[in-house]
Amino acid sequence: MKLYLCTFCFMLFVASWAQIETDKIDIYRDKYGVPHIYGVTDEAAAYGLAWAHAEDDFETIQYTFLPSKGMMGLHTGKDGVIMDYLVGLLRCRKTAKAHVNDLSPEVLKVIEGYVAGINAYAKKFPDEVLVKNSFPMTVIDYLTGYNLVIHFFSDTGDILGELLSGRNKSVDEEMEEKTIGSNAFAFSRKIMEHNKTVLNVNTHQPLEGPFSWYEAHINSEEGWNLLGGLFPGSPFPMIGTNEHLGWTHTYNYPDLVDVYELKVNPKNKHQYWMDEKWVPFEESSIKLNLKTKIGFTIKLKKKLIWSAFGPVIKNKKGYFAFSSNAFENIASIDEWYQMGKAKNWNEFEAALKMMTVPRFNVMYADCDDRIFWMNNGLIPERASEVKRHNGVMKGENDALLLKNYLPYEALPKLLDPLHGYLFNTNNTPFNSAHKDDNLQEADFADYQIGFKEAENNRSTRFMQLIDDKETLSMEDFFSIKYDVKYPDSLWTPSGANILLNTAPDAIINYKKYKQVVDLIQGWDKRADTTSVGAAQWAIYYNYFLELGGKRLSAAERMDRALKLTDKHLIKYFGRYDIQLKDYQIHHRGNKRLAVPGLTDMIAAMTSTPFEKGTAKPMHGESYIMILQYSDKGVEIETVLPYGNSRNINGPHYTDQMEMYARQERKTMTLNKALIEKNAMRHYHPR
Repeated sequence: MKLYLCTFCFMLFVASWAQIETDKIDIYRDKYGVPHIYGVTDEAAAYGLAWAHAEDDFETIQYTFLPSKGMMGLHTGKDGVIMDYLVGLLRCRKTAKAHVNDLSPEVLKVIEGYVAGINAYAKKFPDEVLVKNSFPMTVIDYLTGYNLVIHFFSDTGDILGELLSGRNKSVDEEMEEKTIGSNAFAFSRKIMEHNKTVLNVNTHQPLEGPFSWYEAHINSEEGWNLLGGLFPGSPFPMIGTNEHLGWTHTYNYPDLVDVYELKVNPKNKHQYWMDEKWVPFEESSIKLNLKTKIGFTIKLKKKLIWSAFGPVIKNKKGYFAFSSNAFENIASIDEWYQMGKAKNWNEFEAALKMMTVPRFNVMYADCDDRIFWMNNGLIPERASEVKRHNGVMKGENDALLLKNYLPYEALPKLLDPLHGYLFNTNNTPFNSAHKDDNLQEADFADYQIGFKEAENNRSTRFMQLIDDKETLSMEDFFSIKYDVKYPDSLWTPSGANILLNTAPDAIINYKKYKQVVDLIQGWDKRADTTSVGAAQWAIYYNYFLELGGKRLSAAERMDRALKLTDKHLIKYFGRYDIQLKDYQIHHRGNKRLAVPGLTDMIAAMTSTPFEKGTAKPMHGESYIMILQYSDKGVEIETVLPYGNSRNINGPHYTDQMEMYARQERKTMTLNKALIEKNAMRHYHPR
């Protein structure tokens, strides 16, 4: 078996360097620099995508894969060496080698093509390589990095954070995270006045970094014709549309990970209790390289401990292990590939039934006027009698080991609802359509799926906006899509809305902070760029969150947040009545633009401190794609927050910012004749 694996890995390495006829790969760059890539085969098209994306953002692509070779610490120091350590702790390379045979031959060829393209780019432009000797990359290197990404999609990061710190997240912390999500709406022709099916792709990812979107169109003579968004390192779009159908994802919160408390032998810390006997831990070590700020490289050695229940973390409460679908999952890339190749609903559903994507709601629409939503997840099939205390089980017997996942049929989903629309804003799966079309929670086993979602401001506001509408025009659609108003019952996970619900005379120092209080309490809860009250609320809300770790009553916390808000406004702006555009600055390069929206609005914008008391959007409307399907095909509009390139000196670094700020979009197409006609540049990757 070992000989077979070594031989197979060698074959993959050789295949990744197989000759691809680059003269037959065509890259067309449109007005906004979006690459439209044409290859004879899917493998060749993936090669072209790797090359085109590397031209635009080779640095971030390398950030995805340096940890797979244990080299991130050589580039970014302490933060990077943690990523290198995680690859070892989580056994990402072992997973890649053990499960590479789970992939279809078709998707393996795609990965081989992508890896060959990245290697060719690195060879031609060695000055852009971040760490010496980090190339060439092999298919196993690629899949190792991919498995680490799947861990982050599967809650491993959250679980590790809790186990290493020895504390569980508070309800406030969990719910605060869930206000930062995504939106997806699908409307059938029975409700759309112009008789077209409409899909709103509206993810709320970071605007920059390894999990920000890149836009590309990939086409081959093997039936690929897909336009959409992908993260750095992906060999094809993970959301988007082909000429027949489209889909998007929103984040969901099923219970994906099982945590076990281990009983360790008091006489021998190298053993734990399992099936009525002491058994040894699997102990090993990993060698790490850490580059210091002054340029020296320090070699470190870190111990790794595993049990039958997974990797072991020791904290002040004891020894804990956890299991996750990500320990055996690299096949999700195959499911996404098959989704993009599907030509109709039946083929798309067949892809979903592979059940390898670790989580995410799926929202779908097509040219046949089918709309579909699913609360997807690779969720352990748990027995109802298993006892968990604060989400932790006693890990003492084999019966608790993860063996199966819930089947496709067990998960919440809706197809073609009677009232013609579906929506998800990271809210409960039992409110995804008209109230008469919704699923009933009692029909699903909560102890297995572990539903954590409730309603949020976006779902409440969506329901308000659509409640009195029997049909929708596109004008109506866009008024919902770009809505920047909180519902009257503004909810905050931290209780910050106490300020909105407290009479002035009951506020501790109302007279002292009267101007701030009056502006916020008199605010109409809109966040247009000219809104007065929106910036004041955002500043107050951020300070209120920062005070969460202190032992304060809600009233005391509100008082301190008001004091800090008052001081902030006077110090940085010299007045109280600033507009949102004075505070929230969309910035890149030499451009500074006002943008609407706040956290957990439908057109969401979450900002972080920037300069001189202002804030810069860093999370929210990250990739917008509006799709309209009819018997004639698909109409596509998209926009990115900045541009499609990270090349600071290039023309596409900031060329979509004005559109984005004005809530406008660019027209895109899958039609090769139009792409060729309007292309600003045509070349081959060589």
